[in-house]
Amino acid sequence: MVATSTAALATAAVSARGVARAFGSVQAVADATLEVQPGTVTALIGPNGCGKTTLMLMLAGLLRPDAGEIRVAGADPRHDAAAVRDAIGWMPDQLGSWDNLTCLQTLTLVGRAFRLSRHEARERGAGLLEMVHLSEFADRPTRVLSRGQKQRLSIARALMNDPTVLLMDEPANGLDPRSRIELRTLVRELAAEGKAVLISSHVLAELDEMVDDAVFMSKGRTLGDEIADKVADAKRRYRVATLDDALLREVLAGGRVPFDEEPSGVIIRVGSEAEAAQALAWLMSKGVPVHRFGPAGSALEQTYMTMEEERR
Repeated sequence: MVATSTAALATAAVSARGVARAFGSVQAVADATLEVQPGTVTALIGPNGCGKTTLMLMLAGLLRPDAGEIRVAGADPRHDAAAVRDAIGWMPDQLGSWDNLTCLQTLTLVGRAFRLSRHEARERGAGLLEMVHLSEFADRPTRVLSRGQKQRLSIARALMNDPTVLLMDEPANGLDPRSRIELRTLVRELAAEGKAVLISSHVLAELDEMVDDAVFMSKGRTLGDEIADKVADAKRRYRVATLDDALLREVLAGGRVPFDEEPSGVIIRVGSEAEAAQALAWLMSKGVPVHRFGPAGSALEQTYMTMEEERR
């Protein structure tokens, strides 16, 4: 969420600076800057039509930017596309598949495209199908898969070349609740292995538990320090609900603690988790019967809603 320096462009697993792309008279991406470090998960967030998918396609080397600079694993997709393809795992919003091929044949074919031997490709494909809980469909054609199952196959396909960079466009689409939990766990495990993961998603509450950083886009532009300040403020917001609202307000006013009114309680701001614990202990010491105390919600969701309100 901060400006990308020249040094960052050299060290980041994924970096972009001043990237733009137009389709005729439509400026899909006007000025995009971001970076993703190895071993981290970064969210790319914005409303439909803001340029997220176009930016992801340029990072994957599938579209050429009209302007700006991109590096993926140190390579420029415009001049060293082969190196970028070797480094990335690309998971598009919707899986394009060969309907008559089985799931294992699909992954084997992808592995062969990455110069794995037939045996290596089948072994790796079988292991990935097990990882995404599709082993029972290994010998069944991809046309029988549900939307969520196709998403899981798409994740497996993106990992066939054991990439150092993983680009995921709306990976949670169509997944049931259990699969979404497993996706969060898998993404964190991949980051722990040192992979750089960039995720575009609308499921903001789940992203809070998954990502290390976030980049917001609006009207083709990535937003900088001002949005970072909004995320930081959202993380400081804690909701307090009690069995005696009048006493809560009296104690907060007496302690000169600023608060915002909400139908389900009040919102206070704390500087850290330690300060939140101190605030709760203080309220309890004053006899306030607190029955709910915690973050006011997804920091990313709150920031997104604030951003949307400002756009209107």
